[in-house]
Amino acid sequence: MRVKTGVVRRRRHKKILKLARGFYSGRRKHFRKAKEQLERSMCYAFRDRKRKKRDFRRLWIIRINAACRINDISYSKFIYGLKLANIELDRKVLADMAITNPNSFSKIVQTIKTKL
Repeated sequence: MRVKTGVVRRRRHKKILKLARGFYSGRRKHFRKAKEQLERSMCYAFRDRKRKKRDFRRLWIIRINAACRINDISYSKFIYGLKLANIELDRKVLADMAITNPNSFSKIVQTIKTKL
């Protein structure tokens, strides 16, 4: 018995080649190369979705630290003071506040300094 996979194979290949659009040279035209590159690209995409969260948290901490140094307090004391003062703002909001609203950030620092 002979099984021909013309339609199935073409659909499978087209699906892979559609995902490989934008790749360079044979990596978008040849099925095998496209499939290999796509596997690698998907691994990078998965890894970097996790990495993105890490990188943004680092950026927020750097921004908060810079704003804290302007207000004469270290980052670690600032975070400890937030816990003591029961201020439940996350690092994303604090970093944004430090850049866009330095006056309100310094008010938060003042309340923290009284708690310390």
